[in-house]
Amino acid sequence: MDPDTGQLAVEVRRTAHAVVVRPEGELDRDGEVALREALEQALSAWEGLLVVDCGGLTFCDSAGLDLLLGFREAVETAGGTLVLADPGPAVTALLEIAGADEVLRIYGTVAEALAGDPG
Repeated sequence: MDPDTGQLAVEVRRTAHAVVVRPEGELDRDGEVALREALEQALSAWEGLLVVDCGGLTFCDSAGLDLLLGFREAVETAGGTLVLADPGPAVTALLEIAGADEVLRIYGTVAEALAGDPG
């Protein structure tokens, strides 16, 4: 979380064949705006693999999950693939409870996601 604004901080970086988006902090109704903007930017600039690195998330609620599921559809419609990497216990529990782990591709690390290896 950005201590100056209290908002979710989001880093976007491009690799040779993917865009990696890393949110840091709490992904809730307040924090989803920053992640939505970063995902929209990544989607407009890239049509391949989009990796959401969840390793910096300390919390994710239903608003965050809805955002991720909605962007998965948008990315696939654009011809790309959205995957999650390094979800912590809280994020993993939410994905399992909601059944989203059956819909989203989830990798243990960003390196595994970039390699397409579920580990």
